[in-house]
Amino acid sequence: MTYSIVARDAATGDMGVAVQSHFFSVGPVVPWGDAGIGVVATQATAEPGYGPLGLDLMRRGKSANEALRALVAADPGASMRQVAMIDMHGTVAAHTGARCIAHAGHRTGEGVSVQANMMERDTVPDAMLAAYEDATGDLAARMMAALDAAEAEGGDIRGRQSAAMLVVTGTNTGRPWWHDRPLDLRVEDHPAPLDELRRLIVLRRAYAASSIGQALFGAGDTEAGLTKLDEARDLAPDNVELTFWRGIVLHDRDRAEAQRSIARAVAADPRWAELLRRLPASSLLPDDAALIDSLLGE
Repeated sequence: MTYSIVARDAATGDMGVAVQSHFFSVGPVVPWGDAGIGVVATQATAEPGYGPLGLDLMRRGKSANEALRALVAADPGASMRQVAMIDMHGTVAAHTGARCIAHAGHRTGEGVSVQANMMERDTVPDAMLAAYEDATGDLAARMMAALDAAEAEGGDIRGRQSAAMLVVTGTNTGRPWWHDRPLDLRVEDHPAPLDELRRLIVLRRAYAASSIGQALFGAGDTEAGLTKLDEARDLAPDNVELTFWRGIVLHDRDRAEAQRSIARAVAADPRWAELLRRLPASSLLPDDAALIDSLLGE
């Protein structure tokens, strides 16, 4: 009861799943992925086990086609399932059961599969595939284009409620929290889930840029760090959290900009001033009362 896309970026090796549905909290059910292994979308009368089981088979060396064939053969409810998988080599496999609710179908391309069921129109899969293949940008942007195209064709006949996007890297570093899962976003219940998902993607990019910028500053590469902090600011200019920490990072490089950033945060909520005063105890700022007063404009 969903439309989704699984795709692999041939240039980076990143793999992703994106989905929207008129169903509460679609994120825990449909998208599955593991860095360096593959991704899975399981929907229609969804059997979530296709996700972890499919990934496990691919982890043990099975191709996406081999993994999907094995799981479908063992599933007495396969005629009601819709599943797509991509492995780390870009092999694509998809299954739409004969009893999936119309309009239902899938289309595959080079490193991509789009699938939909219970759609208002049967044009949805073709529109999704064309939009993905015509889109530019990173994997998330191209998958987002596919979701937008599905919605433009009428989408789920019941309407819309939730969405999710998962992107995993082509290489597993054992650090899934930021490195191996650059995107793992869910919109559980929203009147315009694609709009909300788009907003979250931008915010995730801003937080990632800020985190990288702070790490670069800590490593002594201040020019590259400043570039990433500027990127974060431009992506989310009204985000108070990022604004505050930008000021902290810049305190000994650009005092005036640090003061402006901290002032914006304090204007939004005066408690940021109290947080700033607590930072020297955690060695995040020098224990210098004059510096603290200066940053607070006092």
